[in-house]
This record gives sequence, C-alpha cells and structure tokens, in this order.
Amino acid sequence: MKIEKLFEDKRKNAIVLEESETDFNFGKKPEDRSITEHIRYGVVNLDKPRGPTSHEIITWIKQILNVKRAGHGGTLDPKVSGILPVALEESTKVLTTLLQAGKEYVCVAHFHDDFSIKDLKRAVKYFTGKIYQRPPLKSAVKRSLRVRTIYLFEILEVDNRDVLFRIRCEAGTYVRKLISDLGEYMGIGAHMEELRRTRVGNFTEENNMVRLHDLKDAYDIWKETGKEELLRKVILPVEFAVSHLPWIFIKDSAVSAVCHGANLAVPGICMIEKDIKRGSTVAIMTLKNELVAIGKALLSSDEIMRRKKGIAVKVERVIMPRNIYPKAWKSRKFS
Repeated sequence: MKIEKLFEDKRKNAIVLEESETDFNFGKKPEDRSITEHIRYGVVNLDKPRGPTSHEIITWIKQILNVKRAGHGGTLDPKVSGILPVALEESTKVLTTLLQAGKEYVCVAHFHDDFSIKDLKRAVKYFTGKIYQRPPLKSAVKRSLRVRTIYLFEILEVDNRDVLFRIRCEAGTYVRKLISDLGEYMGIGAHMEELRRTRVGNFTEENNMVRLHDLKDAYDIWKETGKEELLRKVILPVEFAVSHLPWIFIKDSAVSAVCHGANLAVPGICMIEKDIKRGSTVAIMTLKNELVAIGKALLSSDEIMRRKKGIAVKVERVIMPRNIYPKAWKSRKFS
C-alpha cells in the first residue's frame, strides 16, 4: 500500500463532527517538509539482516544519516531477520506505540519426531487465541505467567519434520517459546530453526522496506548531488509510524494548546476514526495530516460524538514544536 493512500484512507474512514478548514500559512503536509525536517521527523522500515544486534543496527544508522538520536520499535535477536522499525531524532518519541503494535512472523520449526498432519493441525488450533506463556530463561523481563493472543497460527508448508508457519500475535509474544510449547503439547518436542519478522503495526514488507545499503546510497546521493527523491523514499514521515493507531483530527485553533501540554477537549475535535475505546492510545492529528501528539482516550468514539464538552484525550507525548500554529487560547495568571 502506498503511504499517500494509507493517509487518504484514514481521512475517508473518519467521522466528521464539525466542518473545519485549515490555514496553510501555518504548518505543512508531511510531504511538504524540507529534507532536513523529513529526516528529523522520519522513520525507516528497515530489513534487518541476520547477524548484528538491534543496538548495532541503530549505531550504524546514526553514522550513515549523521543523526544524534535513533531508536528501534522492538528488539530482534541477532539470528532473527526482518522488519525493524527505526525512528530518527524527534520521531523517537513515538517508539512506545510501536512496542504495543501487533506483530507477524514466519518461522521454520523442527520437530524432534514424526507426526501426523491431523495432530499438527489440532495442536496449532489449541495455541490459537488466548494462550498462557512464561518468558524464556534468557529473556530480559520477569518470568511471570502472562496471557497473550495468537491471532493467526497458519501452517504454510510441511517437509518431513520441518514446518513453515505464519504467526500473527500480540506484542510481547515469544515465538521461540510458542514453538517449544507446541512441540511439548504434541509430546515430541520442537525448536525454532529460523525466524523472520514480517510486520510491526503497518510496517510490512510491502511498505517501503529498505536495507542498510539502500539507506546509505540514498543519503550519499543527496549529499553529493542534492537530489532528495531516493532519500524521501527510504525515509518515511513520522505519521506513518502511528498509522496503526486511531486518528483524531483537530482544529487549527486547538493545535497550540495541545503543543503546550493541554489535554484535548471535545470542542477542539473536528473528525475521529471509528471504534476508539476508553483507554486506547490515539494519535492527535492536524487537518494537514501532521502528528501533533500521542494520548490516551478518556472517551469512546460514541461518547465523543454525543458530547459537546469535556476532555476527550489525555495528552501523554507532544511531538510537534510549540510555535508552529498560532496561539488561540488565553493563559491564566495567578496573583
């Protein structure tokens, strides 16, 4: 899916609460940012190779792009390849939302004894949906029993004792442990031989996935010739990183207040996406598709549509600088 179409679909699916226009004297569409702004508010859909650690990858990207800050949206072990979302400079503020995003993997599992396809299908069905999982011994988190959701556990190919799976799961699921538990349930044992991550939120293999040398080539071409096209293609706008979240579009008059840390009130909203639930993380957007802030919904979509006042979103992380849009509110003075 093209990024422009993804943003267009977000707007098409939004419910209009109040008609409002945006002033193009303030702010700008993500695609209209200068190349230096594009990098500063950029993310990379990186295809991590097997071998290096996620930390090493981040170090190399900082050197390649000459940026001071970069971070990734979910660690991949050295032996694991695939999608590693990387945020640059100001975009690192949205990384926590990617840690919560759903994941998809393809993996090769090796079973320690022969099995029937019927038994394998029954076991896979047992591990689909809500499962209990205890993190492995080598994990960096407390090894307490937790509940995780397996949305899809699909058998793609069977070759003797080797099986290729596709797995879509909740964030925080340990695929290696899932395969081990599957083998134990079948009574024959199993271990994971290869693993590749194919999705994090809307970061997929089809959405501008690039390799390290693509990033370096694009940056070098820009520095040597001034041509920006390739660099704009391999670096995506920060708004893409939150496209898996529900979007709430606000009036120009509400932007400055949110940038100063004010919570978002219902009168400042002009459009919302459906199915927002209380407590869900949402992206607060301008009518130009600029990310203003990340927040926690205090009201559902239905409640926002019914109410005329009240706080709809508790702002947790402001992304946009304060002085992009004019101030349209009065600060209180205390004597």
